[in-house]
Amino acid sequence: MIGKMILTVVLAAVIGYLLGSINSAITVVRLLKHEDVRKVGSGNAGLTNTLRCYGKFCALLTLIGDLSKGVIAVLLTRDLLAHFLIGGEPQSYYFIGYVAGLFAILGHVFPLYYGFKGGKGVLVGVSVFLVLDWRVFCILIGIFAVILLISRYVSLASIIATGCAPFVTVISQYIRWENFPLWQMALHFVLTAIMASIIIWMHRSNIQRLRAGTENKFGKKKAKAE
Repeated sequence: MIGKMILTVVLAAVIGYLLGSINSAITVVRLLKHEDVRKVGSGNAGLTNTLRCYGKFCALLTLIGDLSKGVIAVLLTRDLLAHFLIGGEPQSYYFIGYVAGLFAILGHVFPLYYGFKGGKGVLVGVSVFLVLDWRVFCILIGIFAVILLISRYVSLASIIATGCAPFVTVISQYIRWENFPLWQMALHFVLTAIMASIIIWMHRSNIQRLRAGTENKFGKKKAKAE
């Protein structure tokens, strides 16, 4: 049983990372515009920079691609791989989804296929939480929307919502799951905190611009870098 558990964790990490390494912004812009999204605008291979520099169609394809890989990573590892390798009650392997989600974010941020330079992981994190726990997802989206409405800073809304993720996760699960193992709740908190730390760390340049008052607001186009 322990051997199968270790094997499942390793496979979940590998699958999550390889799927996460498929950067939708880089792929879409390269195929449609024959350019490198990392060399224009903010230099970030993510949705916001794609939208600002290449328009809504490229951004939509990027959105679909980045959301899909997080969903696939969690469902493939938790609901198929772990179910067949570990078996038993879902509570015994629920944490596998968090492992896959964490490594999908790592793959997006440090993609194997693109010289380990990718995006900031927000979209992948959104898709991961959508399938891990839709209630937590809805709360985090609500926090994001409120902060964005008030500040008009996508980065600030992303940072605050991400920072709330570990606490919302454990509080929600504690309230709803009376018989859920406490060690799994603690593990979910730790894995979610690592995800949040990675995403917030990738926003460090945004934090500097927010402090300096030079961060670009949502809805304001940013010109391509020469």
